[in-house]
Amino acid sequence: MIKIAPSILSSDFSKLGEQIIELDKCGADMIHIDVMDGKFVPNITLGPPIIKSIRKYTDLPFDVHLMIEEPGRYIKDFVEAGADIITVHYEADRHIDRTLNYIKSFGVKAAVALNPGTPVENIKDIICFLDMVLIMTVNPGFGGQKFIEYSTNKIKEVKNLAETINPKLLIEVDGGIDSSTIGKVVSSGANVIVAGSSIFKENKIKENIETLKRGF
Repeated sequence: MIKIAPSILSSDFSKLGEQIIELDKCGADMIHIDVMDGKFVPNITLGPPIIKSIRKYTDLPFDVHLMIEEPGRYIKDFVEAGADIITVHYEADRHIDRTLNYIKSFGVKAAVALNPGTPVENIKDIICFLDMVLIMTVNPGFGGQKFIEYSTNKIKEVKNLAETINPKLLIEVDGGIDSSTIGKVVSSGANVIVAGSSIFKENKIKENIETLKRGF
């Protein structure tokens, strides 16, 4: 089953609660929350207090993507704010194994994200106990970027590893996903689709989600 995870980075923050309720009603499977610190990536976004404040608007899983340095220092804060899945970047953590085990110790799901230039080979030994791998299909930091075509090769690599090591692994993609690219990533093996601009454009959330789903 393909899951749709709208990224609220592209939402209207003045109506964030209302839009989360609408996403819930319109077929979203989880809510993707991008957290950026201005160091690991050039942008700065919301943190645990905002996540905690919007938790009341939906029972959908909160898929929290930490694009921050030293993510292990903040895991407890995001768990307490309401995260159901926490994704840390392979490139941002010197002790990735320890951080992933720390995430799991709170009873939430653990995931690793790979930037476009990071080989899948780097996470081969930890795929066995991951809940999800996130393949970045743009360079992280800002919404609305163009899809990187070679990302499909990385999705296929993860899919091949998952089939032999961890068949229940979720394979998520994030960046430049719209009706023209969603078919490529799904056919390559992705089963969790993050989309921001293509879902919130023109404030037609229901229609845009339906358009995305028609793409696969």
